[in-house]
Amino acid sequence: MIGPGDLIVPTEALLRGLDYASVAVFAAAGALVASRAQLDVVGFIFVACLTAVGGGTLRDILLDRQVFWIADPVMLAVASAVAVAVFFGAHLLESRYRALLWLDACALAAAVPAGVGAALGDGQAWPVVLVMGMITGCMGGLVRDVVCNEVPLVLKQGELYVTAAFAGAGSALLALLAGAGNGPALAVCAAVTLVLRAGSLAFGWRLPVYRPRPPVVPRR
Repeated sequence: MIGPGDLIVPTEALLRGLDYASVAVFAAAGALVASRAQLDVVGFIFVACLTAVGGGTLRDILLDRQVFWIADPVMLAVASAVAVAVFFGAHLLESRYRALLWLDACALAAAVPAGVGAALGDGQAWPVVLVMGMITGCMGGLVRDVVCNEVPLVLKQGELYVTAAFAGAGSALLALLAGAGNGPALAVCAAVTLVLRAGSLAFGWRLPVYRPRPPVVPRR
């Protein structure tokens, strides 16, 4: 069993930078979902902020840490500013849904290492680190899609989303155990997460899904 003492604790500056990156990009993705739902500017801000801070909020509550955007309310201002920018500029995009998918992929690649780093900084064991990476990356988008009555990207058949988050978090732990520093390990986490999610979008990488079969009738 790998204990927290075997892992390197990331710096606060690195974790804050990851949180800012994930907040900004997830806010843009959330605002694009709001544009598809044809909400007003306040609705844009609400959905963008919900998406931007949802995963990190749950992570911090579970880890019994001060919630990151309460410690630094500027993050809400960043998410709100991004939402307003998308409100006035979304019509310029050729395909808002395609832009949403790629923004969400980039946000996932920032949020998963943010969750991994927060759990490591809190001295958690490796199973908790894996789960916190996945929660931080996936929960904001899941809540966003449910609120806006969209099919959650997290649950689309066979797509590499939660799998990408899990693989990214696991790769960070392996890199740390191999002797990598904080920055390189979290960079590996971001790269693995993004490559898997982008591959799912661009090349159709999928996991096999359950297919129902007729029941076997025993012979008499």
